[in-house]
Amino acid sequence: MMFRVDRDVLAEAVAWTARSLPARPSVPVLAGMRLEVTEEQQLKLSGFDYEVSAEVTLELQTGDPGLVLVSGRLLAEITRALPSQPVDFVVEGAKAVVTCGSARFTLLTMPAEDYPSLPAMPPAAGRVGSDIFSSAVAQVAVAAGKDDTLPMLTGVRMEIEGDTVTLAATDRYRLAVRELKWQPDQPDFSAIAMIPGRTLADTAKSLTTGAEVEIALSSSGGTGEGMIGFSSAGRRTTTRLLDPEFPKYRSLLPTEFSAHADLATSAFVEAVKRVALVAERNTPVRLAFHGGEVVLEAGSGDEAQAVEVLPVDFDGDEINIAFNHQFLLEGLGAIDSDVARLQFTTSTKPAILTGGKPVDDGATPDYRYLIMPIRLSS
Repeated sequence: MMFRVDRDVLAEAVAWTARSLPARPSVPVLAGMRLEVTEEQQLKLSGFDYEVSAEVTLELQTGDPGLVLVSGRLLAEITRALPSQPVDFVVEGAKAVVTCGSARFTLLTMPAEDYPSLPAMPPAAGRVGSDIFSSAVAQVAVAAGKDDTLPMLTGVRMEIEGDTVTLAATDRYRLAVRELKWQPDQPDFSAIAMIPGRTLADTAKSLTTGAEVEIALSSSGGTGEGMIGFSSAGRRTTTRLLDPEFPKYRSLLPTEFSAHADLATSAFVEAVKRVALVAERNTPVRLAFHGGEVVLEAGSGDEAQAVEVLPVDFDGDEINIAFNHQFLLEGLGAIDSDVARLQFTTSTKPAILTGGKPVDDGATPDYRYLIMPIRLSS
């Protein structure tokens, strides 16, 4: 087996594939990256850890068919460090030789026959703009739980109904929901999938090189059940799905509010960051809305204190409310708008953060970030 390919193309493909390699593989071959040159003069690089698979396909000018398994992380480090010249890759017995300009590396090969077969992609279901998908996933994944002892809270729930995709994630203290349009292959397509949050966020961010992302998902039963696939611009990845159990989140989203406040997002973020400097890890930032201003406070009489006042476009009953400052900042970072709108019912019930003043006050925004308040001691 041999091939020649441009260094930048190879380094990018190897780096992308290496993302899926396990840090601590359960068996040594799972640390390997599989390289195959096909009869069609294509180079396929793949990795698999029994949970997530990744494969990228490159077109070659020259290559002899064959396959080899080498250390994926070592190959990624080598290709990243190579000079900007064509790369020659040749398998010689039990070794693979990488030559680029005056640089030459020899890698030991691993037993390719022990490597597991990559899972087949589920049936294609439709496609969505890659930038829209990446942005939507990032907005929702911020609220996914990090505690692996509660797996259902570490995932992002994807609900597909016709041409609408709804993404939702919660860690019990906040909830993020985003709706977006996509192009289903069948107009009446319907499916629910629970996708590991970290994997989905990483995948969506890494597939923006192409204009569209194709989503492969079984609607119910049939081939590909328990798995979801994404592909774009010669890259494809699959991941196992989590148990579909998830909180009934729609009932948590309030539909009527006693007040709302519109603030300049960047000024609000900077003010929260400054005031939070004196907030201990689990102490809240307090917000008092009245008239045309909001007073931000943190700390108490027995410790360092901070106060800042911001102008606000406020409508409704005056309210004093407190939030975990990190959760508030992460929500503000996700709304993707110059104006942040906070909607309240009472100081002890969840508030809703959305981006921008709605064109129609009766319309539901496509992104909502629900955040639980911290009860203030009287």
